[in-house]
Amino acid sequence: MKYFCVIFILIGILLGIWMFLVEPNLLSVKKIFLKDEQLDGLKIVFASDFHVKPYEKYRLKRIVKTINMQLPDIILLGGDYVNGHRKGFTLSADEIAKELHNLKSKYGTIAVMGNHDGWQGKDEVIKAFEENGITVLENANKKFKEFTIAGVEDFQTGRPNVKNTLVGAVSPVILLTHSPDVFPRVSPDVNLTLAGHTHGGQIVLPGGKILTVPSLYGTRYAYGLKEENGKRIFISKGLGTSILPLRFNCIPEIVVIEFIK
Repeated sequence: MKYFCVIFILIGILLGIWMFLVEPNLLSVKKIFLKDEQLDGLKIVFASDFHVKPYEKYRLKRIVKTINMQLPDIILLGGDYVNGHRKGFTLSADEIAKELHNLKSKYGTIAVMGNHDGWQGKDEVIKAFEENGITVLENANKKFKEFTIAGVEDFQTGRPNVKNTLVGAVSPVILLTHSPDVFPRVSPDVNLTLAGHTHGGQIVLPGGKILTVPSLYGTRYAYGLKEENGKRIFISKGLGTSILPLRFNCIPEIVVIEFIK
């Protein structure tokens, strides 16, 4: 019996090390191929929920390098760049923006804000981003020759207005939102919605059981590609941690989406 206790204690220690030190520092690349004739040939990299702590510039640099290695046509960022509720728990918005300035793509980088950005003062984050060449969309859209990127305000700290966001948008349209909870309001005219916020549950038990998700819809929009009423949304696991500095069975990811006919 004594040996079994020792084994269980060792397993607990190793599991704790994995959840606290190892898995949160891993980085995966999720590749998805989506059929869409209007967007055929476009390659997007989507990254969300950075939650960069004061000592994690190394992690941010690795994320930027990994994104650039995918040779994206456009880079879309889904919010929560800063960490925590107070500035002492995060790398500064200026330092984060300076690192993200190194992102490279044909059409540039477009971002929306998340709830943590709102809590710490999104105007400061937006200013830092725009000074570093990153377009921030707040219930607005940006038209390119081949497509439109639309972006809504955060669901918790802003006033997301999907209808106003799409005014003047020219099809095909990709909608960027921090929280997936706006998805039921999205028009079927939108080709794809991209969201973060949920962290994929952050701790996923064996069998895929997710304990909790910060959503009005429970685990309905926890993670992955969802199709409802002729609409599609992809929700990312994100890159950082929130509340608990742990991840289990939920490796941080950047998402590469390639559209095909």
